[in-house]
Amino acid sequence: MSAPETTAEGFHVKPVARDFDAIDRSTLKPPIKGPSALGTDFRRMIGLAWTMATAEFKLRFYGSVLGYFWQLARPMLLFGVLMVVFTVVVRLGNDVELYGPTLLLGIVLFTFLGDATGGAVSAMVDRENLVRKIDFPRMAVPVSVVILASFNLVLNLIPVLIFLLASGAEIRWTWLELPFLLLLLGVLCLAIAMILSALYVRFRDVRPIWEVVLQAMFYASGVLVPVQAIQAQFGDRIEQILMMNPFSAILQQARHAMIAPSHPSALACAHHWYVLLIPTAITLALLIGGFVYFNREAPRIAERL
Repeated sequence: MSAPETTAEGFHVKPVARDFDAIDRSTLKPPIKGPSALGTDFRRMIGLAWTMATAEFKLRFYGSVLGYFWQLARPMLLFGVLMVVFTVVVRLGNDVELYGPTLLLGIVLFTFLGDATGGAVSAMVDRENLVRKIDFPRMAVPVSVVILASFNLVLNLIPVLIFLLASGAEIRWTWLELPFLLLLLGVLCLAIAMILSALYVRFRDVRPIWEVVLQAMFYASGVLVPVQAIQAQFGDRIEQILMMNPFSAILQQARHAMIAPSHPSALACAHHWYVLLIPTAITLALLIGGFVYFNREAPRIAERL
């Protein structure tokens, strides 16, 4: 530290330290840590997520005359086109029992996967004003996206049930499996949503990459062609490979429980119970890894936006 300087008026001025080594670090306050992923109250996080999801659901159809029917139009239009292609042009679905409801159920479940994960990609960036100004558990954002997609899923399942009964299907006790399968699918979507929402804050290439991945998953998960039709042409090995995909395993079990017993269960397609440990392990790895990564990034999300 240099000696005090004397100005022309005779005042002594103490020079300011110009390097950090000269500053007493003991007087500096620790940096402020941003909000964590879950916060201090888990119920508050769930309440915030529910409020955000319900508010966005109401705003989505506000001022619309047809309202929910616009949400239903996308999967139904896709179903109509694919139904014509695979029953009239290609005639691949003619050998599958209740192919119409089978195809529609696959489209509805995949639409949920696409809405929950695709909407979560830019969820943090879209809510930048909220994230930067309000201290709240960051996990509420991806959870709210999955809850919002769940609202649409429940509504989209109504025409599936109507079309299924109109096609001659019987109500069976195995329908009770559907809520548990949807819960598993929701856990898978939340795991992916946590990773994508945190990654997109730093890397804006995540959106186009995930769009390509979703497109590939749509054709590679057995949504269009039921697994029994694929097995008849390519053998048992392809069934086992498909069941290693968490979404394919859930979809196949849902078709077995909801459509007809002629659709083999996920275990029957896997041939061995330990094959199903692979999609289970993938889901758990995504869930744990996604939470760890999101929890690490949560305190720094606001400053990176």
